Amino acid sequence: MKLDRAVDAYLRHVTIERGLSDHTVAAYRRDLAGYLDWLGARGIADTADVTPAIVAEFAAERASVDPPPAASSLARLQSSVRGLHRFLAREGIADADPSQRLRPPKQARRLPKALTVEQVERLLAAPSAEDPIGIRDRALLELLYATGARVSEAVQLDVDDLATGEILRLRGKGDKERIVPVGSFARAAVDAYLTRVRPDLATRGKASPKLFLGARGAPLSRQSAWLVIQAAAEKAQLTAHVSPHTLRHSFATHLLQGGADVRVVQELLGHSSVATTQIYTHVTVDTLRDVYVTSHPRAR
Repeated sequence: MKLDRAVDAYLRHVTIERGLSDHTVAAYRRDLAGYLDWLGARGIADTADVTPAIVAEFAAERASVDPPPAASSLARLQSSVRGLHRFLAREGIADADPSQRLRPPKQARRLPKALTVEQVERLLAAPSAEDPIGIRDRALLELLYATGARVSEAVQLDVDDLATGEILRLRGKGDKERIVPVGSFARAAVDAYLTRVRPDLATRGKASPKLFLGARGAPLSRQSAWLVIQAAAEKAQLTAHVSPHTLRHSFATHLLQGGADVRVVQELLGHSSVATTQIYTHVTVDTLRDVYVTSHPRAR
């Protein structure tokens, strides 16, 4: 099969059958477009002509460019190539998987950055409680911290996803659904937004079931939600870098610091493997060590 047709088939597979997000599929498309260009420059246009040596050469060349790519970018590129060839072999389009021996580069393990409880409280209090958009922003921030939702999950919420007001239905990666509880502060903030603000916003645009709406009535975008977080961080005068994932990291860290079981946190975050969640246990261990060193008279 021609490689361009094979890539199209693979992208359809990850979009329809695996339910990957538009953002992830777009990243795969960019990676594989570069891979096809590289193969095309060497006169390779058919899946049958791709060998393990060719795949290894591609990976080695991409790793040796100047300046060197980030390990995470290289790992994602190799993951895209491996995913393509695994799919072709599994579907019988190719006789074998030429990427089978390709090993991703080791990435430095970076601990997620979490805010302190006091910093989170300042961030949540930053939006105005009188301004309609401020009420919406506070509801968004409270919900993110209360549930550990990804920003992309929060902006995809429908009003109907607030099942009883005390629990929330979230759809995560791969369209996997999970149920998470919502604390009283977040419930109050969302209720204030639903009763005082959303009805007016809904009249400004086309009817939408989405929970969070923009100033013109359209569903709030992920980029707009990111700007809400940045504006709140600036107003709260937080010197630490605050990213769209910061409240999610803080949610997990504070739960573990409060004694929550790591497997419960795994379920709340929607991680498929507890190993992904366990990175947060390193954060809490570091915190314990810091407190011990600064507090115990014979620690140093």
